[in-house]
Amino acid sequence: MNSRCALVSNIIPFSCVDGPGSRLTLFLQGCNLRCKNCHNPWTMGRCNDCGECVAPCPHGALSVLNGRVVWQEANCEQCDTCLKNCPQQATPMARKLSVDDVMKQITRSAPFIEGITVSGGEATTQLPFICELFSQLKATPALAHLTCLVDSNGELGINGWEKLQPVCDGVMVDLKAWDTTVHLALTGRGNERIKKSIQWLAENKMLAELRLLVIPEQTDYSDHIGALSEFIHSLGEIPLRLNAFHAHGVYGEARQWRSACAQDVEPLAQALNDRGITNIILPALYL
Repeated sequence: MNSRCALVSNIIPFSCVDGPGSRLTLFLQGCNLRCKNCHNPWTMGRCNDCGECVAPCPHGALSVLNGRVVWQEANCEQCDTCLKNCPQQATPMARKLSVDDVMKQITRSAPFIEGITVSGGEATTQLPFICELFSQLKATPALAHLTCLVDSNGELGINGWEKLQPVCDGVMVDLKAWDTTVHLALTGRGNERIKKSIQWLAENKMLAELRLLVIPEQTDYSDHIGALSEFIHSLGEIPLRLNAFHAHGVYGEARQWRSACAQDVEPLAQALNDRGITNIILPALYL
């Protein structure tokens, strides 16, 4: 029987920034949010073979064959011209990979990693693939020691998390704003479902990390520090990572936003600490 497939934007065989230790990170294509500050904006959409990227490609790495956009990897110089010209915020370089294909890559990396992280885009938009991949990992003796994590925006409903629960070791979730109106302005959706996901994951010992992204003059964490602190307290002893926005690599109006520095992040950390939240991870560096 053929294994389930997913549309994959990229695979990083060895990453030290996508969860604890060295990890293989799988970036799935497609997202259900439209975050203005996204640093992987070409992973939001899916190619519809419109062909807008073909003519601008300076290296002749793209063509149209039988109505489909075809990527010639041998000609590609990774200049990102296609990404900047895509009206779908997609990439013509995404590949359809099966669980078996990914398992082979994991097997090659296994001696050098502690686990795998499935990210995106939004990983859970391809939930059946993740469930099958993690199930195969847990059932393979030589790979069963690898931890299986998901990096998510939290938009998945509770029924979806329940499907993932038996095979997933943890989920890292971003809470991109506290007030749902601010969240809507930043991402295109409110955050009620995301807050419910965070609470359910914490209650079921699946919340590996909560993340707040500090964007000067845009995010509203400090404006709601009391309610935010109470919410975080209710989750238990969950690591809280504060990330600093930087404008490099984003599209649209966010390119004009000011990057966050220590003077933006550390007062928030202190305000949370003053309210009893101590398990805070600060940015390793500011760009």
